[in-house]
Amino acid sequence: MTDTLAVPHQITRIRRDPVLRTLTVQRVETPTPNLRRLHFSSSDLHNFDSAAPDDHIKLFVPDPTQTGGPRPGFCMRDYTPRKFDAAEGLLTIDFALHEAGPATAWALSARLGDELQIGGPRGSTLIADDFDWYLLIGDETALPAIGRRVEELRSGVPVTTVVLVDSNAERQTFATRAAWASQWVCRSETSGADTKRLLDCLETLPLPSGEGFIWIAAEAQVARALRAYMVEKRGHPRAWVKASGYWTQGAAATHEKLDD
Repeated sequence: MTDTLAVPHQITRIRRDPVLRTLTVQRVETPTPNLRRLHFSSSDLHNFDSAAPDDHIKLFVPDPTQTGGPRPGFCMRDYTPRKFDAAEGLLTIDFALHEAGPATAWALSARLGDELQIGGPRGSTLIADDFDWYLLIGDETALPAIGRRVEELRSGVPVTTVVLVDSNAERQTFATRAAWASQWVCRSETSGADTKRLLDCLETLPLPSGEGFIWIAAEAQVARALRAYMVEKRGHPRAWVKASGYWTQGAAATHEKLDD
């Protein structure tokens, strides 16, 4: 009998039934000037599952301007679970303070004991950790997913992160077994639009040999341009590039998949 060889670089999608959960703020941190980190507990988290680093959940945030729809007085925003500690029953969510929207306003005023309702994740996209290397590109809104992926990669695998932030004060560190190299692109030290800043960095970035996976998340038009550059200019296989618009300039924050 011949063993069937596993297909390399598999992408597996998981779907889940939507679940509404009520969380309570247990701890508030400010790791960097423009980052608010909230830790939540709840008995509703007993069956919470976030299998992929770039999962997203729906936050139901108070918004008095919302007078219609299924939940008047609330708006929905997409956020990435930064970490879920099943043993402690704690869910961590990072809020990038890059705009003065309802979610940012709520996070800034959040105190111990405050409650927040969430839904999801409704699904996960699992990227097999068998690539020769990884390149993760994004802005502040992508840092929760980037941090999770860097922390969860296997021991010794090369991973490079290219992240656009306002200043050096926004740099983060991640505890990881992977061979992590970081490049921080600071708006305070570079010129031009965000797309140009990131492309200028990528144009001087050599890609390792072997088969790599590239993950991109930023403002929708920025992410679209970066994906086109990596596929059309650098010749990276489209199947091994995943890009998402985590927000859209001038519009309410929402995740937009750009891979189709």
